[in-house]
Amino acid sequence: MSDVDLLRQEIAATAHTIVVKVGTRVLTRDDGSLNEERIARLAEELNAVMDSGRRAVLVSSGAVGAGLGRLGLSKRPTDLAQLQAVAAVGQSRLIETYESAFRRHKRHVAQVLLTAGDLDRRTSYLNVRNTLHALLEFGASPIINENDTVAVEELMGSFGDNDRLAAMVTNLLRAPLLVILSDVGGLYNGDPSDPASQLIPTVPRLDETVYDYVRDKATGLSKGGMASKLEAARLCTSAGENVIIASGRDEGVLPGILAGRLVGTLFLAHGKSVPTWKRWIGFTVQPRGKIHVDDGARKAIEEEGRSLLAIGVAEVVGRFQKGDAVSLIDPAGREFARGLTNYNSEDLDRIKRLKSEQIAAVLGRAPYKAVIHRDNMTVVRGRG
Repeated sequence: MSDVDLLRQEIAATAHTIVVKVGTRVLTRDDGSLNEERIARLAEELNAVMDSGRRAVLVSSGAVGAGLGRLGLSKRPTDLAQLQAVAAVGQSRLIETYESAFRRHKRHVAQVLLTAGDLDRRTSYLNVRNTLHALLEFGASPIINENDTVAVEELMGSFGDNDRLAAMVTNLLRAPLLVILSDVGGLYNGDPSDPASQLIPTVPRLDETVYDYVRDKATGLSKGGMASKLEAARLCTSAGENVIIASGRDEGVLPGILAGRLVGTLFLAHGKSVPTWKRWIGFTVQPRGKIHVDDGARKAIEEEGRSLLAIGVAEVVGRFQKGDAVSLIDPAGREFARGLTNYNSEDLDRIKRLKSEQIAAVLGRAPYKAVIHRDNMTVVRGRG
């Protein structure tokens, strides 16, 4: 391992809870079969994290790969039902392997399968948080994965990837540190397979320069899976937490991180930690529509922490009901905040550009002065 960094030491020392996400390529061999030795090593390192007095939660991929091996299949099915069946078979194999590995350290694991809807609804979101806290109090190790058996992306039931799920879990627990263990050593300034590419040790802020590192200049498409990891880093750092992307294939990676060593790429938190309620609004619940605002409203919200009034609404996009989460879009077309609306889309479209005292004349009532109150709104720090 390389030298100790004082900033990383401080981050590790204050990380009372750590969420670790491990990808399929880390957990499987070249032929796609589950790598039991690597899982055993991961369990050993997570046990060391917990022995240090910290709480650890694991978000683990690998169910499909484990299912392919158990069923003797040579390739991933393309049929959705078959793919979900393979994941169901593989999930039991995966959790068995984890349980066996953790049992050697006198610890037990707890399987937690989630869908996006579980975190989208406030009540179930709180239930998940309470369950995870209870498991940690019992000393069990939560192993979280997306519920592939029922999650269908076309029906908005999918997180899209476990990187995003890990970011949501980090925000749900207000964990100070998310560690994403990948098959690459971190963020590089070029193709990681190119010997000329260099590892970037620290990213103070996610901006367009950082995103360009993983963007194909010809097609505009992202290279590999790093784009989803950057999005996970954005969700966490915007809420005030730190993220490290490192190689899950390197032995001693987690102890190295706890020691504050220069392992992988560190993404630094932006500003103060965001309260739990606003984390859910800004970084978990999925928006049901968009509200385009003028620049005056944007400044009032983003720079002055004020509520959104009808006079600042320029355009209403989509159909949504009172209490739904919506995205706030600035004049440049970029999302800069999210909030829970006091008006449905039809009523809001009728009162846009109006002063608050004019609302009653149009709707026959004026139940709320603000379209979105500042207490129900989260500024989403973007890429700039």
